[in-house]
Amino acid sequence: QVQLVESGGGSVEAGGSLRLSCVASTFTYAWMGWFRQAPGKEREGVAAVPGYGNTTYADSVKGRFAISKDSGKNSLYLEMNSLKPEDSAMYYCAAAAALLLSNPLDPQAYRYWGQGTQVTVSS
Repeated sequence: QVQLVESGGGSVEAGGSLRLSCVASTFTYAWMGWFRQAPGKEREGVAAVPGYGNTTYADSVKGRFAISKDSGKNSLYLEMNSLKPEDSAMYYCAAAAALLLSNPLDPQAYRYWGQGTQVTVSS
């Protein structure tokens, strides 16, 4: 069982930056990722990182967002730059139970979820 707690959300103007943090209750070698869900929309993958290997990003955030992991602190981060109003959503941290995923941005591949942190970007 992995418990996840996110923090760092808030309200910013378009073009601004935010850094999200997620602390896990235990270390995991499995994939971890950030997902978001806007009102009336399905939850979508934003970025994901495996225990070892390359990160994966949604096309909509490539070049603007950066995911990173600090295994020593059991923490996951999402640096968000050049924010746009369409980035507004509840952001969730998630951990998979598997080391290998065919689609690391598929929410259904993840077992453990945090409670979410709200990000609002105004134009």
